[in-house]
Amino acid sequence: MSHLKISNKVIPYLIAIAIFALAAITYFYPVLKGQKLNQSDITQFRGSVKEIADFRAAKKTEPYWTGSSFSGMPAYQVSAYYPNDFVRSLDKLLRFLPRPADYTFLYFLSFFVLMMALKVNWRLAILGSLAFGFSTYLIIIFGAGHNAKAHAIAYMPLVLAGVLWVFQKRYLLGFLVTGVAMALEIYTNHPQMTYYLGFCLLILGIVEFIHAIKQKIVPTFIKQAVVIIAAILLGIGANASRLMAMKEYAEYSTRGKSELTINVDGSSKQATQGLDKAYITEYSYAKLETFNLFIPRFMGGGTVEKLGESSNFYQTIAAKAGKKAAKEYAEQVLTYWGDQNIVEAPAYIGAVVFFLFFLGFFLVKGRLKQWLVAATVFSILMSWGRNFEVLTNFFIDYFPLYNKFRAVSSIQVIAELCVPILAILGVKEFFSSTISSDEKIQALKKAVYVFAGLMIVGFLLAHSFSTFQGLRDEQYSQLPGLIDALIADRKSMLLMDVLRSLAFTVFSAVVLWMFLKNKLRQGFAIMILLVFVLVDLISVDKKYVNKNDFKAARKIEKPFVASKADQYILQDKSHFRVGNFSVNPMSDGSTSYFHQSIGGYHAAKMMRYQELFDFQIAKNNRQVINMLNTKYFIIPTESGEKQAQLNTEANGNAWFVKELIAVQNANQEMQMLDSLDTKNQAVFDNFKYGSRFKVSGIPKFQKDSTATIKLIKYDVTTLTYQSKTQKEQFAVFSEIYYKDGWNAYIDGTLTPHFRVNYVLRGMIVPAGEHKIEFKFEPKVIQQGKIISLTSYGLLFLIAVGWFFYEKKQLKE
Repeated sequence: MSHLKISNKVIPYLIAIAIFALAAITYFYPVLKGQKLNQSDITQFRGSVKEIADFRAAKKTEPYWTGSSFSGMPAYQVSAYYPNDFVRSLDKLLRFLPRPADYTFLYFLSFFVLMMALKVNWRLAILGSLAFGFSTYLIIIFGAGHNAKAHAIAYMPLVLAGVLWVFQKRYLLGFLVTGVAMALEIYTNHPQMTYYLGFCLLILGIVEFIHAIKQKIVPTFIKQAVVIIAAILLGIGANASRLMAMKEYAEYSTRGKSELTINVDGSSKQATQGLDKAYITEYSYAKLETFNLFIPRFMGGGTVEKLGESSNFYQTIAAKAGKKAAKEYAEQVLTYWGDQNIVEAPAYIGAVVFFLFFLGFFLVKGRLKQWLVAATVFSILMSWGRNFEVLTNFFIDYFPLYNKFRAVSSIQVIAELCVPILAILGVKEFFSSTISSDEKIQALKKAVYVFAGLMIVGFLLAHSFSTFQGLRDEQYSQLPGLIDALIADRKSMLLMDVLRSLAFTVFSAVVLWMFLKNKLRQGFAIMILLVFVLVDLISVDKKYVNKNDFKAARKIEKPFVASKADQYILQDKSHFRVGNFSVNPMSDGSTSYFHQSIGGYHAAKMMRYQELFDFQIAKNNRQVINMLNTKYFIIPTESGEKQAQLNTEANGNAWFVKELIAVQNANQEMQMLDSLDTKNQAVFDNFKYGSRFKVSGIPKFQKDSTATIKLIKYDVTTLTYQSKTQKEQFAVFSEIYYKDGWNAYIDGTLTPHFRVNYVLRGMIVPAGEHKIEFKFEPKVIQQGKIISLTSYGLLFLIAVGWFFYEKKQLKE
């Protein structure tokens, strides 16, 4: 009998797992044919990591550095595997499906565990899990290639499940789940999403603390807080190498502090700590745009949408330019009329889900509702960014780390998580026998009136205060009447989607009313709601991520084909860099796929290198371009093809200079590059490095015309040079300076080297013949390795000890 009971308990979980796997695979069914999703960010990423992947495969070890992007940068945030990273194995076990079905399955599974922590019936838990996982925002981020973001979002419910178990006094289970879930969350390597999860946990903690004060159980709350914090710290500690490397690099990245107090035009500015406010809030939700959460095309949908033959846009073009032209232009129409530059799709949570959220608002009592409503409202207000400057600026200026992240609109992930939780809790209460039918009827009416009224108000506000004009409408001005036709279509889309959301609301309310009147059994009611949710969400999701976004695996895995220019350059087997000016160099991973590029593709490139580009490379300062050893340029021809151009003036891999010019700060160092003769001069920050040269005044070296220095081996993490001089010389190396990892050796002896020319390495080379080696030997990896292993050990030992302690207590 006991075995039968256990199997009966396990079966619902097995059914849920099977449904989740089937749902994920069915939506992304092209993966069954071996196809892969074409993701723009991942395509660029493959270019950025090509050198790292090749090194990893050949050496069976990690480089932690790449020379193929931005003239060289740490690989910590690009692609890196860390020692003692056992959580990686667990993550791979959970993500057994092909990508991106694996992340979608993880959405479902993680949310299901959260529902179990909230004591929700397994059928309702499946409904909630599918509602969460098919939320439009969680699907469309795959199209852009935001895999790390999806990965991090997927583990958020699991972390919440562990924390809630602790607050339910299930300490051992809560401690273990919180620790492991946090380790998985940190492993995903998307600090911004994890940071937003922190807000959600903080709001939950505040609600629980207020409750503890009211109930006079503060000691219990403190105990629970200690358990949660200990588990979170051990989860963080398990990722010590990753986090310590990230923290170290963050100081040098665009998320760190700039020493410059001048702008590109020479005007003054304050030294910054973190990202610029305009950059942080570039993607901000407009207040009205919030209605997108439950009216999908309230603001026209994504940046571009396909319009049919019945649209005013199509008809206007067809009347003046023919049906062929109309069909072509109607494939991608700028229907979005908000003020964000690019919108992949509306962040649609669902009309059905939001209706059930309001039902939960009127039925659910206590702390859970307070937490979920507060967190939802907070995330929406914060997503407004520059459209609610008082709140946004407060957090940018005073809240730790908030100024490290951009695209504030993505904080809506908190609402993406909290809305379906309260929705399912609302349905749970609606089906419970502890609430009277009258109370349920009243709650159902209020939910319909409030939610339907909110949609109608949104519709009226849009028509009263908006022009329905988009940012790029001027490009349609050449055809008279076309902009007016487009505006009419936008208004029509709004009306149709308001009616759509109202219909789903009414249908859902009717199902719940029929259950109350005993005309539907609970199981059927849940099934019908599940169908409504899936039809509502998937019909929107499919507009933005569908089978057309998949390609053959070989095209995805090898996304770039060498052009004639690339092939020409690849014949040169020496070590050099390429400046590809046929694209935006600072947003390009394709060049890194084939060459060592002076550009690259990464959101957190090195601050000093970005500044060098803005102040010098963007102005075509050939001396600076030459000092980066840019031997080839790729430029576009009039026909649009790429052409390779040899730069005979490149400085090479290393060279001797005869004069060092001392300056006192970063401003002067950057300005000196405007006219610096980089082949004969080098500039350095005397305030930082002057005392190390052991010379007085401005260091000068007698240039030895017979002196030579050349690179004899490049191995990503080891660069070997051979020098031959009759006198002491100062060498400049066309490699990026990064003090926390790169060590220089002369004939095997550790030798100081310095930053010169704002970003490069320089060092004094003694007379004679010498072997000079630069080795990337980051201490942070070894330090983190020990902390990670210790954290895993403590998490395991505490859990085991706790288990036996509780077992002993039960016996006693």
